[in-house]
Amino acid sequence: MSVKDKVIAIIAEQAVLAPSDVTMDSTLEDLGIDSLGLVESIFAIEESFDISVPFNANAPEESDFDISSVASIVAGIERLIAEQKT
Repeated sequence: MSVKDKVIAIIAEQAVLAPSDVTMDSTLEDLGIDSLGLVESIFAIEESFDISVPFNANAPEESDFDISSVASIVAGIERLIAEQKT
């Protein structure tokens, strides 16, 4: 399973949607994911990929991690995985 497919599956599960309902352009808000769902998604992503996401749930706007869309989340995860391998 690709990083993109895995992230979409995790986000879809949090949103109680089918993965096919989650597009790369979707925002978490579009999908009905609130701040708690976001935190749970981040934890699930960290666990799935064995990475640490630089995200502060108390101050998301101050995080280095872009959560503005599914595409930006996937890109961020791919970058973290690549950095971890070096």
